[in-house]
Formats: sequence, structure tokens, C-alpha cells
Amino acid sequence: MTHSERHRPEIVVGLVATPPDYPARVAARLTAELADRLAERVDADVRWTVREGWGEVAPRRDGGVEALLDDVAERRTGDRWDVAICLTDLPLHTEGGPLVAQTSGRRRVAMVSLPALGLQQLRAARAAVPELVSRLLTDASDQRVPPADWAPAEMASRVAAIHQVVGKAGELGYVASPLIGRVRLLAGMVRANRPGRALLGLSKLLVGAFGATAFALTTDTVWQMGDALGGLRLTVIMALGLTALVAWLIVAHGLWEKPDRETPPELARLFNLGTILTLTLATAVSYLVLFAGTVLVAALLIDTSVLEQTLQRPVDVTDYLTLAWITSSLATVGGAIGSGLEDEETVRAAAYGYHPEPGGWRDERDG
Repeated sequence: MTHSERHRPEIVVGLVATPPDYPARVAARLTAELADRLAERVDADVRWTVREGWGEVAPRRDGGVEALLDDVAERRTGDRWDVAICLTDLPLHTEGGPLVAQTSGRRRVAMVSLPALGLQQLRAARAAVPELVSRLLTDASDQRVPPADWAPAEMASRVAAIHQVVGKAGELGYVASPLIGRVRLLAGMVRANRPGRALLGLSKLLVGAFGATAFALTTDTVWQMGDALGGLRLTVIMALGLTALVAWLIVAHGLWEKPDRETPPELARLFNLGTILTLTLATAVSYLVLFAGTVLVAALLIDTSVLEQTLQRPVDVTDYLTLAWITSSLATVGGAIGSGLEDEETVRAAAYGYHPEPGGWRDERDG
């Protein structure tokens, strides 16, 4: 550290991720570059120090944003940070719509709800966090930085359709529009829930479904059934198979979130929507993989002349696609029952409100 750096005022910014799962990954990326962004966006004459920490594995749900801000404020005081920013995957709501962020000048803390940022969460957080830090320091009349004529122009450019809401004690919230904000929130919840993890968790199911399709392809009754059914019926069978699979996964593995003393009804509904959308996306991708594999197997196993003899007409590539379509749909229903063989922990990770104890994350206070 040079002589000039030692004489620059230091401001310590704490970045807390709760739960320490997906939010911690965003926080780790942001921590590496936050000091430079603060120097560029807030004040270059300050020595910015960024501390990274993990919050609760299961953050309190019943108190909403106020409980979250209280917990972060207690952490800020205990660790002697000047300000603290919390990144969370909790979907938070106000009367006006989804809550994107909120600052509390008296606590010197702020919160960012990652799902409310939509799909581009890291990019939006890069824009939001420096401005939230600037807001907190301005509200606290911190003499180490010049007061900023602060406006959420950058945040609004990254997260469209948000507006300010001034709450009690001068707290400032950023609320998304009811329609666009809710769609963005649900998309962000799926993003934060990491559907790729759910897809990998269904590997046993996919292998079992491949086995079922291989068996079905050897049955000429299935060939005739696929030929007799029209596109509408095949679409209905496919939709029923995917719906049955998602429903079975939720019921068999206890993924449905019920409202209780700690989980308000609106939050439980959002958790369930996030779980359904995540599983739907994962099963849809699994179905496409199964369909592509079935087309390949059908082309290798079933000779054109044999298929023509069974169907009593000339066949082309569309007949193989139709055959793969019906066998994949029927195998998906069988896969739903076979999903009970999946690893419980892996499947439960698809539930939005479920956060397993992260073995790889350690709070700096524990290390």
C-alpha cells in the first residue's frame, strides 16, 4: 500500500448472500469487481474495501423485506462494515408489485431481490449495487464522499419498468410494474433455481424412458397406433405425459410449498410457480433429448420395408418422427412412475423454497 493510499479514507462495503447458494455465486462474481466500480461510479478518492459473507441458508420468510434488512443490519454492525448490501433469491412483493430493491438509510443496508432482475441478473446487479451504496452513504451524510444528486437512471436502464416508492423513515424501494415485473420475476426465479441442475437430477428417469422407448419400438401395435392418431391427439398425449411427470415429481418428493406461520400465502404461491416452471423446463428439455434419441434408434432398428408392410402403405421420414413422438410420450408417462427412484436430495433441489446446506460455502466468520 502506497503512502497516498494509506491516507485516503476507507469505506468498507459488506456484500451478503442469502441463502448461500445461487446468490453466493452472483456475490462472488460481483465482489471481484465491486471496488473498481465504486471508485468509478461513486468516488475515486476513497479506498473501497469489499467484504463478502454468507447469510442464512433459509432466510426468514414471515417478516418480508423488513426481517431481511434487520438481519443484514445486525450483521453489518457485528462486522463493523460501513454499509451492507444483501443479495437474495427471495421473491419479495409490495402492494404495487414485485420489489426489486430497497434501501434503509437508518440501518445503512440495502437489499436486492435477484429474481426481480429477470434473466440478466449479474448484469443488472452490477448496475444496481454501486448506486445503492451511493444512496446509503448520501442518506447517512457520510463526509468521506460528496453528496450525490442520486437518481436510479442506471438501474432503470438495466431493469425496465421500475419506479421509486418512499416508505417509512425515508426508506426507498424500487418496485416493478405489476404485469411486466411479475413476468420478469417468474423468469428470474427459474433462472435462480438453475433448471440445469434439475435436468441433471432427472438422469435416471431419462435412462429409464429410453429403455421404455426401445421396448415400444419393437411393438407393431405402437406403429399402427401412431399411424392412426392425428397430430392433435399426439399433442394431447405428449402434454398429458409431461404434466403427469411434473405432477408426480412434485407429489412423490414433497415439493409443494404450503402456507404456514412462516410462509405467507403469496410467497408460497410464488415458490410453487417457480418449482412448476423449473420442472416443466427441465422435463421439456428431457423430452426433446428423448425424442431425438428415439428418432435415431427407430431409424437404426426399423427397416423401411418392415414398417411399410405393417402400415400397408409407403412411408417416409415423417412416419419415423410420428413413431418417435408417440413412443416418447408413452415413455414419459412411464418415466413419471420411475421418477420415484431418483435421488431425493437431487430432486428436492428443484423446489424453489428448498436450500440444502451448502458444503462448499463457508462464512468468513466461521473460517
